[in-house]
Amino acid sequence: MKSLLVIFALAALMEAAGPQAAFAAPAVRADVSKYRLIVLSDIENEPDDSESMVRLLLYANQIDIEALIATTSVHMKSRVAPETMLAIIAAYGKVQPNLLKHEKGYPDAKSLSALVTQGLPAYGMTAVGDGKDSPGSERIIALLQKDDPRPVWVSVWGGANTLAQALYKIKQTRTPEETARLIAKLRVYTISDQDDSGIWMRRTFPELFYIVSPGGYGNATWSGIMLNEPGFDNTEISNTWLAENIQQGHGPLGAMYPDVAYGMEGDTPSFLSLIPNGLNAPEHPDWGGWGGRYTLYIPNRADTDLTGFNGGMPIEQEPRPIWTNAIDAFTPALANPFGRALKASDKTATGYKTTVWRWRKAFQNDFAARMDWTTKPYSEANHAPVVHLGHADQFTVKSGQRFALSATGSSDPDGDSLSYQWLHYAEAGSLKASIAIEGADNIYAVHAVAPTVTKPETAHFIVQVTDKGTPALTRYGRVIVTITP
Repeated sequence: MKSLLVIFALAALMEAAGPQAAFAAPAVRADVSKYRLIVLSDIENEPDDSESMVRLLLYANQIDIEALIATTSVHMKSRVAPETMLAIIAAYGKVQPNLLKHEKGYPDAKSLSALVTQGLPAYGMTAVGDGKDSPGSERIIALLQKDDPRPVWVSVWGGANTLAQALYKIKQTRTPEETARLIAKLRVYTISDQDDSGIWMRRTFPELFYIVSPGGYGNATWSGIMLNEPGFDNTEISNTWLAENIQQGHGPLGAMYPDVAYGMEGDTPSFLSLIPNGLNAPEHPDWGGWGGRYTLYIPNRADTDLTGFNGGMPIEQEPRPIWTNAIDAFTPALANPFGRALKASDKTATGYKTTVWRWRKAFQNDFAARMDWTTKPYSEANHAPVVHLGHADQFTVKSGQRFALSATGSSDPDGDSLSYQWLHYAEAGSLKASIAIEGADNIYAVHAVAPTVTKPETAHFIVQVTDKGTPALTRYGRVIVTITP
């Protein structure tokens, strides 16, 4: 984690100055051992919030959950349902002792239940203004004022008006300097706009770090988690897979995972990038990770799926740059029955959703393994490999120079055999042209040749290290290579 934070700082220095610079480099930086998280959820609107809550609790030892706030949304305008959060936490409490056999740090159910609160049972901006405080908005303010240098992530699964009320009160009651300091601590990731407070916040607080896919849900990056991509293997989102790996035979917490109604876990991408897996770099949404990849720009209103479903929310032109939809092109690697262990698919997926979908098999298997932890002893469950790079995670080479990439020393806690795959994540760096890996890309040490550049460019290389346990688990190493003329 510390090495990634060094990269964050250096990358910020290399970013070219321009009109978006103030948004691109968050002012608050800290040695983050765990990311702080506040969740706003319109739970009970439909089953997917409950599904996401079950998954989130399995990572409660790796993410510092500080508030779980029941809210409204355009789909559920006049009630909140904190009782459902409490019921899921109660089920978690029954399996927490077994989870601790696999990893330390899982909080007890009583501690998590104390984090549950609520916003006003009113829709959107009708719940924002003088006298519109709620236990949820007051909790947000208190957490921002807490003597903790780490940024506060707000994961918005429904309407955002409880956060909007907190910011409204801060602006009304604090000095401009204190308001700016508190807003600088915020990192907001909303699952589209599910009430009219999101655009108000982006307009009123132009410096607020904000990730969102405005407009119709069909145009949203987050929907890659449930995307049934034609021509590709979509097994891990099938109802059969969910029943066998999550719902049935996995104790009381698995039994709390409801059947899919409209789409599986649409809210989960808002916290996936906070999981420490070696790939995720949440302070840099343009680097990509399990929660998708986002670019900082002002999207054109006409490009936001104006006729797509969004619950009837009005779609306004964005007033300033936001972190929003980016495009990846991804060709999956497939198991090869003979010879080289992996071969490239003959199909390539491209689009916003691909930035989430490309990692889906890995994060679904991770979910399934942690669900196994709720009932199985350590010896009967799988645990993720540990990636070790054979060199620094950032270095500089000159145009035309041949360089090595190595994951030597990587290991597995269960003693499983490991597989490797190296890839150049072209979209994540400044150099967009693809850099080929010499020879086989599925061995622990590979080589590449730096292309000719006319100015310093960055290239991101990712190694995926996957064990042969069941389910197979993947962790990553990210290497940032700066290429100079």
